[in-house]
Amino acid sequence: MQSLQANPGHKGDVHYIVGKRMIDCVGDAAVEDRVIEVSDGIITRIGSRSELAIPPGASVIDCGDATLIPGMLDIHIHTLMFNCLTFHNFRVAQWEITPELQQMYGLFHAQLCFDMGFTTLRDMGLASSRGLMVAEACALRDAIDMGIVEGPRMLVAAFTTITGSHLDLIHPRAALRTGFQNADGPWELRKLARTNLRQGCDIIKTCASGGGGTDKEEPDIRNMTQEELDALVDEAHAFHKQCAVHCFTPQSHRMALAAGADTIEHMVFSDDEVIGMIKEAGTYVTPTLSHRTDHAIDLRREQGTSQFVLRKMKSLQPICFDTFQKMYKAGVNIAMGTDMGFDPEMGTNARELEIYVELGMKPIDALRTATINAARAVKLGDKLGTLEVGKTADIVAVNGNPLQDIRCLQQKKDILLVMKEGKVYADRRPGHSKSVVNAEPGSWKIVDYL
Repeated sequence: MQSLQANPGHKGDVHYIVGKRMIDCVGDAAVEDRVIEVSDGIITRIGSRSELAIPPGASVIDCGDATLIPGMLDIHIHTLMFNCLTFHNFRVAQWEITPELQQMYGLFHAQLCFDMGFTTLRDMGLASSRGLMVAEACALRDAIDMGIVEGPRMLVAAFTTITGSHLDLIHPRAALRTGFQNADGPWELRKLARTNLRQGCDIIKTCASGGGGTDKEEPDIRNMTQEELDALVDEAHAFHKQCAVHCFTPQSHRMALAAGADTIEHMVFSDDEVIGMIKEAGTYVTPTLSHRTDHAIDLRREQGTSQFVLRKMKSLQPICFDTFQKMYKAGVNIAMGTDMGFDPEMGTNARELEIYVELGMKPIDALRTATINAARAVKLGDKLGTLEVGKTADIVAVNGNPLQDIRCLQQKKDILLVMKEGKVYADRRPGHSKSVVNAEPGSWKIVDYL
């Protein structure tokens, strides 16, 4: 896992960020009148205006009536996938878009999320007609880290799956598959994992069951033997990396828990026994409910998705929502992930939190799924996820109070300030007009080579 360091170009800088209130995601309520002192990209002091005297001539970032919150994380997203914002037909895009161009779209998609206060993304991989795109995703992550381009902190996962798995079937069955994309048996899977790790990935991403978004495949199909899954998790941990497991069924949950998986991806089928097992293990689960909405299904329809997939996605929708409610009630650790890829629109990540609240989650708990819970899920809870002294200065100022209306996180105009590691990347306070991406959705040409 990459280390976190303050931007070297800002060493010695001290800023004071002032807001009407702060939600630190440690306590359950907002605290009024907060000043956050940031030095060398780290939060060094927090207090009220009277408690924390700002030196004359100091750099003050006054956010007025805004609420200060930690930078948010989406820990299940596919930034390099053929997204509806940029491709009219994702099926055509798979064959006609070069990896080089798709990498550029990956940066664009990541920046759209960053502009909305998501300072960390865990990219969960891609299988393309040209390979697994691991090197491209890692280069994007590294270019951001080096300051070549602006973007969120990125953690890169690499598909590591069996032949004919759910993730393999993102391509049509008859499609040619370039390179070493799938493996079978524990030792061949170990080699694929090692190949992906050699290219620089942070996470091994695999799947233990079928899924929802592919043709001619049912969700309850087992995608891997226990021996194979054990080998992958062991291989990831041997290299001090993590393993995330796509699971749609209680059987796959049990397999992931037995293997020692770090996170379970998606909330779909479940039973009371396995929910209890997940709770006891403390394993984090990402719901990915934005991908299940009617809006997402409509977008898939517009992009040429098959009727089989559309019917499957709609049939799974109430099951996913029900499982979310059961897991939340049971006290399962929930970390926010959207599964954005083909759908819905990149940059709309915070709509996921509105779904959680509509399904009965308290607003503070919803915000924690995208902050401290997500940070802990990816083993960065000691650095990210809360506004506390000693934490990395990822700070977002929002026009509104998410504890009163979680929807205030959804409009770009209301995300007034985005700071990562002590540096301001977006500033839309009155009198300021800095954004990471200036283009509005629909203002660029959508690629369609048909």
